[in-house]
Amino acid sequence: MNDYILTLSCPDRIGIVHSVTGWLLSLHGNIIDAQQFGDTEVERFFLRVHFKLPEHHDADALEARFAPVAEKFEMQARIYDAKRKARLLILASKQGHCLNDLLFRTHSGQLNVDVVGVVSNHNDHAGMAAAHNVPFHHFPVTPETKAEQEAKILDLVESEKIDLVVLARYMQILSPEMCKALSGRAINIHHSFLPSFKGARPYHQAHARGVKIIGATAHYVTSDLDEGPIIEQDIERVDHAMSAQQLTQVGSDVESLVLARAVRSHVEHRILLNENRTVVFR
Repeated sequence: MNDYILTLSCPDRIGIVHSVTGWLLSLHGNIIDAQQFGDTEVERFFLRVHFKLPEHHDADALEARFAPVAEKFEMQARIYDAKRKARLLILASKQGHCLNDLLFRTHSGQLNVDVVGVVSNHNDHAGMAAAHNVPFHHFPVTPETKAEQEAKILDLVESEKIDLVVLARYMQILSPEMCKALSGRAINIHHSFLPSFKGARPYHQAHARGVKIIGATAHYVTSDLDEGPIIEQDIERVDHAMSAQQLTQVGSDVESLVLARAVRSHVEHRILLNENRTVVFR
C-alpha cells in the first residue's frame, strides 16, 4: 500500500465529502484518517485525508486526476506522498537551543525530515551541524550586504529543493522580497510575553517586571514582522523565586517545543491557511 495526503479548502457547500470519497473509491483507496472543519464565519470548508492506494502513483499525477473534483467545488487542493521526507533548511544566529532541538529530533527520527543545511550569520554552531553531518553555511550579513546574503540563501533554497525554511532564533529581519519568495514555506519562532518585551535580553526584561507567564509563538513568515499566521503556541508559569537565567532556560525549552510542533504540523501537511489564520489538524 502507498500513503498519500489530500488537503483542500473551498467554499462550503453540499456534496464535498461525498465527491472526495467517491473519487477515492474509484481508485480503490482506503481512508486511514480524515479531519474536516467548516468555518461558519467565512463559509469555507477545510479537509485533510490520509489515504492508501493499492498501487504507487506520482503525487502530481494524482493531483491532476483529482482536478475535475477540485474545479467543480473551487478547491485549493494538494496531494502529497506521505512517506516523502520534507527537505529543511535551518537558519540560526548565536542562540542554538532551537537548532539543537531540531537536529536531535531529526537524528532520532522524531521528525520525518531531512535537514539538508544550516545557515548562520555567525560561526558559533558549525560544530553542532558537523556533529549531525549537516552542511553548515556561514553567511555573514551587514546592512550593506543584506540583499547579497539573502540571495545566497534563496540560491540554496532553489538548488537544494528546500520544502521548508525554519528560522530557529535567527536574529535577522527578512526583507519583504525574501518573505514573498518564501511565502507559506518559512516558519519563525519568538517569545510571547504578557506584557511584551522587545529588543535585547527579553527574559531579563520580563524578570525585572515580575512576569508570571512566559510562552512562545511559531508562525509563518510574512513581511509584517512577527504577525504571520500563527501555527502553534504554548506557555509556562513562572514565579518570583526564579532568576533571569532560570526564566531564560524555561523560555528556551518552550521555544524549542513550540517550534518542533509547528515544523511537524507543516511537514505532515496538517496546516491550511484561512485568510490570516490557520486551521491546524491534530
